[in-house]
Amino acid sequence: MPRVLSASLRVLADIAYSDNLDLQSQQAPINYNGQMVLGTGSGANQGQLVFSDTRTLAASASEDLDLNGATLVDAFGAALNFTKIRGLIVRADPLNTNNVIVGAAATNAVFTMFGAATHTVTVRPGGVFALFAPDNTAYAAVATTADLLRIANSGAGSTVTYDIIIIGS
Repeated sequence: MPRVLSASLRVLADIAYSDNLDLQSQQAPINYNGQMVLGTGSGANQGQLVFSDTRTLAASASEDLDLNGATLVDAFGAALNFTKIRGLIVRADPLNTNNVIVGAAATNAVFTMFGAATHTVTVRPGGVFALFAPDNTAYAAVATTADLLRIANSGAGSTVTYDIIIIGS
């Protein structure tokens, strides 16, 4: 039986922003729900593959996750070959001392979500980096030329732990 994917990825923000004035108070509440819903498939608003893990890197260490090299496995033990990334979530553990750096593999870097192969995103302790691409193009992972996603520990002295979720086709 083929695997079925049903996913709802969202960014929620419930913000109470106010100011007390002399005779009144002003409020500017923000209720934001950015949501992407995916079904099974390889086209727009669809995905077929999911990788998730909690990982730890030694001080000053890095690792290159091969998105299109059959080295990552899903929860069922199946090797994954992503060609399109629809969702990427990286959360740095709040107990980390160092930052988690995402992007800029030395060779064959997946870069379509960063703009260039040398660009990175810094995820501070307790922070979250989330990127969603529901359209048909999504973010490409091209085997042997642009499919390595580097995750790095920003410094010496302590390990970093991070959670990662990748959804795509």
